[in-house]
Amino acid sequence: MGPLNGVKIVEIASIGPGPYCAMMLADMGADVIRVDRKNQAGRPGTTVGANPRHETLNRGRRSVAVDLKNPAAIETVLKMCEGADVILEGFRPGVMERLGLGPDVVQARNEKIIYGRMTGWGQDGPYANVAGHDINYIALSGVLHALGREGDKPLPPMNLVGDFGGGGMLLAFGIVSALFEARRSGQGQVVDAAMVDGAALLMAPIYGLEKMGRWDGDNRGVNLLDTGAHFYEVYETSDGKYISLGSIEPQFYALLLEKSSVDVEEFSDQHNKDKWRGYKDKFETLFKTKTRDEWCEIMEYTDICFAPVLSMNEAHAPT
Repeated sequence: MGPLNGVKIVEIASIGPGPYCAMMLADMGADVIRVDRKNQAGRPGTTVGANPRHETLNRGRRSVAVDLKNPAAIETVLKMCEGADVILEGFRPGVMERLGLGPDVVQARNEKIIYGRMTGWGQDGPYANVAGHDINYIALSGVLHALGREGDKPLPPMNLVGDFGGGGMLLAFGIVSALFEARRSGQGQVVDAAMVDGAALLMAPIYGLEKMGRWDGDNRGVNLLDTGAHFYEVYETSDGKYISLGSIEPQFYALLLEKSSVDVEEFSDQHNKDKWRGYKDKFETLFKTKTRDEWCEIMEYTDICFAPVLSMNEAHAPT
């Protein structure tokens, strides 16, 4: 069932953030029908050669294949929209309008429908019609520059920030908010989500810290949460594996020092940035004296804010 049970959504198939948004809505109980384009492999909407069972972003919904260049197919999609609560798409600006499926046309058929749009750069502006990917959106929003270790080049966090966090999740939030408002007013609206905006939004608290003088916005890897601090870091163990620490609060930090069996006085100046590098060097040496499992025996299930760094296969292995 889920909280969105009864909500009907038409998803115009796209890649990345669009299907991620639809997946989230379907997971919450919405009835999502994906409109796929026919492809040369004869399996619409799937990666060529892939097992459909592994197409995670397509889970939880039905699909229909149509030729969007065919006027009869466009009319079919419009009729689907007449009985839907939401339509969502992820094309470049102007594409849906050229197909005859723009917001004005769709909402003329159904004034209550929410029209969700997912773009990289927004509907207008100098970048609007330029191709881009996650790495570009987070680069322009200031996110990418902030990620990485001191002295190293920026490190892209896969496509988690632009595509999924700042894209698909932002659009899903906007759609659900618009649905809530439409139940009150009876009017639909256009929800226009841009990944460059969403990525910047995710950085809001970091920009706030920078304005307060508590974050160095010009240098990465020197701040509290970006591996600058010795107590918020990843350390290698003797078996080539890794553990993570997030001992920010003083009581958690005190427990870290206790369980590590280090000289408490030597490590007492927790928030003195001038000492972070030296502290980190000593922790790097310390954590290489035991295996990951041995450190888990000492620190796991305590308030240190500790966890082993698991591989993808380890994280999903049966327990």
